[in-house]
Amino acid sequence: MNRLLNKSCLVFGGGSVGGETNNGVAAAITYAREGAHVTIVDMSAAAVDDGVQRVREECEAVGVVPSVLGVVGDVTSEDSVRAAVDAAVAEFGGIDVLHNNVGIARMGGPVELTMDEWNLSINVNLTSVFLTCKYVLPHMLERGAGSIINIGSVGGMRYIGYNYPSYSATKGAVAQFTQNLALEYASHGIRANTIAPGYINTPMIYRDISSAYDTVEEMVAARDALSPTGKMGDSFDVANAALFLASDESRYVNGVCLPVDGGLVQSSAPQAQAH
Repeated sequence: MNRLLNKSCLVFGGGSVGGETNNGVAAAITYAREGAHVTIVDMSAAAVDDGVQRVREECEAVGVVPSVLGVVGDVTSEDSVRAAVDAAVAEFGGIDVLHNNVGIARMGGPVELTMDEWNLSINVNLTSVFLTCKYVLPHMLERGAGSIINIGSVGGMRYIGYNYPSYSATKGAVAQFTQNLALEYASHGIRANTIAPGYINTPMIYRDISSAYDTVEEMVAARDALSPTGKMGDSFDVANAALFLASDESRYVNGVCLPVDGGLVQSSAPQAQAH
């Protein structure tokens, strides 16, 4: 406990729906358990409220009284991102950790995707990271410290069998954008790292990827089988990696793309053949 005591952590995409455990809310819970002041930002009031409630329940279950703020915000809107950052700073006095978790996966290649779907993927997955950094970095520069954690994907590092080049391209770009940030701001006490989840059992795969399979059960079995460990990871595997990168324990870790994938990136095993 207390690895992030009194740190202010801003989590974009930290909400939840219907009690789901996604990567964003798992990160918010993990940060709050370690003593952080957490600001959750998500698209709808329902998602924000549910995320805040999840943080409170999970923290209180282990004897921690969480400090958590919920803000409704759209990561594709510059005004909305600015307002969310301002709210976190007003409530907690600054921002020590920026966690970008928002992402969508649209199935289909150049022939199948519409221009609107392509542009949406770019705006949600990549431009959002630019916008949040644009408005958080001045606060980190002011205090001379900060940790930026951007959630990428192993799908941005290698082909994994899914026909979603818009997702792969944007997640690959997130990793390169993050590396540039890391080197540009290292002398200012600011670190930036990417986490690249592999096959993780999250609500997103049921919403965005299951259509590539005949049944949901087939999808789960295929993804379990393709993991080198024989089973997908879960959202807290990703959150625990984020906790390390957010904490002072990783003070000399900068500009990395950290796979949380059971060894998938290093594996020569066959990839998914979704259809």
